[in-house]
Amino acid sequence: MRELTKEQKAELEEIYQHYLNDEKIKRMSDIQMHRGSSCYIHSFRVAKLCVKKAARRKRYSMQNLKDLLTAAILHDYYLYDWRAHHELKKKHGRRHPLVACSNAIRDFNISKEVQDIIKSHMWPLTIHLYPKTKEAKLVNRMDNHIATREALTFRAFKRRKHEKYMEMISHLFDE
Repeated sequence: MRELTKEQKAELEEIYQHYLNDEKIKRMSDIQMHRGSSCYIHSFRVAKLCVKKAARRKRYSMQNLKDLLTAAILHDYYLYDWRAHHELKKKHGRRHPLVACSNAIRDFNISKEVQDIIKSHMWPLTIHLYPKTKEAKLVNRMDNHIATREALTFRAFKRRKHEKYMEMISHLFDE
C-alpha cells in the first residue's frame, strides 16, 4: 500500500481547493444530478473517491493523480439542465461527456490525458469512447458507483443533506 507524502497531499489538496472555489465550477451547483444531488457535489464526491482509490496503488505517478483529480472534477462540467430541454433528454447520456470536455478545454485549458478521461467516463453508453487508461477506467467505475449510490439514497435533497455533503467535500483528504 502506498502512502502519499505530506507534500504530495498538499499539492493535490491545492488543486482540489482551486476547483472547489472556482466560480465557473460553482455553476455546477445549480444543475440537478441524480434524484436531487447537484452536479457540483457529485463531481467532487467522484474526485475524492478516485484519489482515495488511486493513492492506495503504487502504479499511479503524481502526474497520473493530478490528471485523475482534474478529470474527475470536470467529468460532468456540461453546464446545462438536460431535463429542461426536451430534445436533450434522449441524447444527454451520450452527448454530455463531449460537451463537458469542450467546456473544460475552453475554461481550464486541460491536457489531452484529462480530455480522454472526461470523454470516456460514460462508457459503455458511449461505446466508441472506451476508457483506455487506468485513470479513465477508474473515473468511469467511481462515477457509476457514486451515481448509483445517489440514485438509491437521495429521496429528497433536503437542506441538511446538502450541508452534510458540502462539508464532506470541503477537503480532499479527511483530517
